[in-house]
Amino acid sequence: MARRDTNRVTRSFEWGIGYLDEEAWAADPKTWLRDFARRALAASDQYHDYPPVHDYRSEGRLLTFTSPVRTHWAPNNKVHAWHFPARSRDRVVLVLPQWNADERGHMTLCRMLNSFGLSAVRLSLPYHDRRMPPELHRADYMLSSNLGRTMQSVRQAVIDGRAVLDWLESIGYRRFGILGTSLGSCVAVIALAHDPRLTVSVQNHVSSYFADVVWTGISTRHVRDGIDGHLTLEELREIWMPISPKAYLERLAGTGKISLLVHARYDETFLPHLSRDLIREYARLGIRHRTLALPCGHYTSGRFPFSWYLGLSACAFLRTNL
Repeated sequence: MARRDTNRVTRSFEWGIGYLDEEAWAADPKTWLRDFARRALAASDQYHDYPPVHDYRSEGRLLTFTSPVRTHWAPNNKVHAWHFPARSRDRVVLVLPQWNADERGHMTLCRMLNSFGLSAVRLSLPYHDRRMPPELHRADYMLSSNLGRTMQSVRQAVIDGRAVLDWLESIGYRRFGILGTSLGSCVAVIALAHDPRLTVSVQNHVSSYFADVVWTGISTRHVRDGIDGHLTLEELREIWMPISPKAYLERLAGTGKISLLVHARYDETFLPHLSRDLIREYARLGIRHRTLALPCGHYTSGRFPFSWYLGLSACAFLRTNL
């Protein structure tokens, strides 16, 4: 199943510091990125802050607005999200699909949430489906061997999601949960750690470090091929720490927020030891959580019967705790 996609492209390695600071120039870009990562972590509230959105437009199910994070690609700067309202007693779940999900991805899950009495909003991630620049066939600009652009893209996804929460709050919702899958799971935990409105999360496929998934997973071998020879795993881990879930777990300790941590026992994309590492950190820090171990792999978790078991478990967890 991992080999089913034949359009993966190994792109040239780029430091990408201009995506983080348009005026920056560095004789030593590796040191600049490591320093930037340390500063971003030390001031993560400011790093994930954003100006308010003033151009929300809702037509039927579709919500659009201009992303607070401006990029070089006009299609990516227009956010698309699909609203699935229900008689949910002011409860709503923000749904974040996986990397390279198409426009239909997770729509069935939103309808399943409706059947559990929960409203839902499905957000298109940066550079995905309607946000994809015309030169792309995959969402390569969200996750690639361009280090700075990858960091900018994950930050944009976090901020776009929080901007959707602003709109939902303006129309009357008061209780907010989040459900993210794979790359969306990484975005979900960062949003959970920075937005006090989010109290419940489902993280479907979890890992401690962003870099380790890219370095070891079968889905991202082409990305590692572009990075290999320029950085070690330890250096990449340090640079990409601002987009790693493990960096923000201490912010969740003592908040009362609760998460369902889903992992697959035979996952070759999010290797099981990375999932176990994150779960151990939740336990060590006393963060409220439940775990769900699926007897399958990364791709098969999206196939029947595992997808239905996962969907029902996630919806029941959200209904109970939101």
